[in-house]
Amino acid sequence: MKHPNIYYCFPGGKHKALTMSYDDNREEDRRLVKIFNENGIRGTFNVNAGLIERTEYPHVQADEMRELYKGHEVASHTWTHPTIERCDLTHVAQQVLDDRTRLESITGAPVRGLAYPNGSYSPEIEQLLPSLGIRYARVVETTGGFGLPKNPYEWKGTCHHNKNLLEKGEEFLKLFKKQYLYLMYVWGHSYEFTDKNNWDVMERFCGMAGGKDDIWYCTNIEFIDWQDVMKRLQFAADGSFVFNPSAADAWLNVDGGIVCVKGGTQLSL
Repeated sequence: MKHPNIYYCFPGGKHKALTMSYDDNREEDRRLVKIFNENGIRGTFNVNAGLIERTEYPHVQADEMRELYKGHEVASHTWTHPTIERCDLTHVAQQVLDDRTRLESITGAPVRGLAYPNGSYSPEIEQLLPSLGIRYARVVETTGGFGLPKNPYEWKGTCHHNKNLLEKGEEFLKLFKKQYLYLMYVWGHSYEFTDKNNWDVMERFCGMAGGKDDIWYCTNIEFIDWQDVMKRLQFAADGSFVFNPSAADAWLNVDGGIVCVKGGTQLSL
């Protein structure tokens, strides 16, 4: 009996993905988005909606957010950035839901992701988040590697941009074994580039990593949605066909060939 080798692929049959995550919607996001857009790189911006009008640190304002972050994801960072592990769960729920509500009214899009403020979370908060409409949450710990997230509510990035970003980028670009899937996840705060006077690091990274045929450039929620689509695929026991019950397309490598399984269709392999 023939048993084909069937591997999941990122959209377009790619085997590498790159996503970015930036917190606090400070005014430097304008420059960072421009760098991303010039290089075809996409990411997620985590916003405290309750702090937008605060004047001690200039923020991206509500009336410009929809246009500025177009093509990227706006996610929650809670309403006012408390250290939520020290808060009761009712307060945590209010922080997340109030943030979601205002951000959705500003952007016109669902807000389904979260970056934990101050990197603070607990098992109880993780269990709460799905009931608040949150599909993933990023922590501050990093792995230094390019693995896919095992627990989306403790999503660890590859690196902070001030920790060997260019070296990690070069390592990522050299990955070539297509029997694996690789994800590079970079996080930080855009104002850190101003504080450290090192905007050139991000400019060099994006110039180096952008525009590559073997990389899928995605937002955080797009990556999680991709994982969900792949998990829902229904294969014949002998691998002879697959049914895709999702609306989104799925991509597979079948014995070295790339195939697209359209949403809602069954395909012979």
